[in-house]
Parts: sequence; structure tokens; C-alpha cells
Amino acid sequence: MQLKQFILCLSLIWVCHPLFSQEPNREQEVEKIEAGLKWVTGRVVLGNNLAEVNLNSGFRYLGPEDARKVIVDLWGNPPSRGDSLGMICPADIGLSESGSWAVVFTYREDGYVKDDDAAKINYDDMLKQMQESVRRENEDRVKQNFPKVELVGWAASPRYDHDTHKLYWAKEFAFADGTVHTLNYDVRVLGRKGVLAINAVASINQLDAIQERMPEIISMVNFLPGNRYTDYQQGNDKVATYGLAALILGGVAAKAGLFKGLIALIIAGKKFIIIAAIAIGGFLARFFRKRAKSKPESLTDASPSGPALGPPNQD
Repeated sequence: MQLKQFILCLSLIWVCHPLFSQEPNREQEVEKIEAGLKWVTGRVVLGNNLAEVNLNSGFRYLGPEDARKVIVDLWGNPPSRGDSLGMICPADIGLSESGSWAVVFTYREDGYVKDDDAAKINYDDMLKQMQESVRRENEDRVKQNFPKVELVGWAASPRYDHDTHKLYWAKEFAFADGTVHTLNYDVRVLGRKGVLAINAVASINQLDAIQERMPEIISMVNFLPGNRYTDYQQGNDKVATYGLAALILGGVAAKAGLFKGLIALIIAGKKFIIIAAIAIGGFLARFFRKRAKSKPESLTDASPSGPALGPPNQD
């Protein structure tokens, strides 16, 4: 993994460009993409009998390939190494219309995630560390011809529902070339063998609408029998090497042992968390810079935190 890839996981943010190009042929290109999409309604099975989505009349679904066309070709986000399980969108709004938004599904089979750290996490310290990581990553964004971005803060503070085994939070991003901020509303559904990510992508002025409809969306999505959190078999099933804090901060880095001390500091609420984050980042920067010389550059996101994707221009 290169420095760029690690920083993307560390900051939990994907580079994105939420603007549509103003080139003369762009409108025709958009129309062609939208015309070729294959929408599905009703019941949808995600993955290999992993989970199901029982869509009501207010939503429609796009499979993984069409979802990629929307995320990359239509909305201008860089491609991800990890495939999505598709996306759902409001049935009454076009993808290129003002006010459009979507919910993207991804899954990581890293094992059963224990939730015993839920009440111990200091989310204020976590936010500060994430904001610093985003600032450091901006230099690389500029080199890739993407606008600078700022993690403004929590649009909705993280909370965990012990009864449904779902973790919720929302982040507000400000992009240098946009006047309207971007909202990433995240839900993680804990399962027997991994985590199902439900990421809503919209502009920040849609936060109330997203929060209002999220319970409706979440109620339509369920693990199928055998994959549910309560189906876990102690002693037989794999246990993930990270907990709830890592789902927000970056599960892959925690899995590799890189965040072990850092997450402990966040849970403990130590005041030197930012210093620790910078020190760890500096060490890893030197380490990955050496390895980057021998590997071609690519943009990837292997984190169960999911990508921060940009919707179409909401100006």
C-alpha cells in the first residue's frame, strides 16, 4: 500500500470532484449514461445471498456496474479497487438533477466486529485527528488535479444502536471549487462475518431530508439468515481485529496494527491525540514513500469506512 492509499484510509475520505464539466458534449454524454442504466425495483439480493433490500415505491436500485458508471462517469469520482454492491436512489429525482442523492452499499468480510467499545470512544478527539489527516492529504489531491477539501465536522455525531447492531454518523465536507458543502451520511450494519456499509451521498442542505428517510432506508436492508449478527458462532467464526472505533477511523489500518495505539488514545481521551496522529503519520509517510518507488500509483479504498463520494453539482 502506498502513502497515498494509506492517507485515504486514514482520513476516511476519497478524492472526489462533485462538479459536472461544462464542455459542449457533456450534456449528451450525461443523457447517454442515464439512458443506459438498468433500474430494478422491488426485492433485490445483495452479493452472494448476503443481504436483501426490499424497495418501496419511493426508491429504485442500480447494480454494481451501473453504480460504478454513476459514481465515476456521471459524478466524477475516481474509481475504487473495491466493488460496491450497488446503490439505491429516490425514484422521483434524476441523477443529474439538482437535489439528487444516492445510497451506496459496500461490504467487508473481515469477521465479527465486537461492539464492547461503543461507550468508550471519544468522538471529539477522533474528529480532530481526521480533520488533520484530511488537511495533510490535500497536497496529494492537488497533484491529482482534484480540489482541496476540508472536513468541516460531524453533521451528525456518531451513535451506536445496540439493539439493531447499527452504527450511524455523518460528515460534512467543503470542497474548494464548490459553494455548497457535501454530506456523507454513514451507516454500518454489523453482521456475522463482516460489515455492510450504507453510505448516503448528498449536499449538506439535504441533511434533514436524509436523516428523515434513513430509518426508512435502513428498514429495507437486512442480512439474510445465516449472515446476521445474532448468527455468530463463538469459537467457529472469525472475529475482526478491530472494533467500532476503527469502522469510523479506518478498519484496514487498524487491521494491520497501525492504529492500535492511536485508537487506544482516542478511547482514553488523551489530549495529545493530534500529536500522536501526526507522529504516526510521519513515520508511515517515510515507510510508504520507500515502497511507492517500486509500485505503480493507483487510487484505492479498501476500508470498511467506505468512500466519501461527491454527488452532482448542487450549486
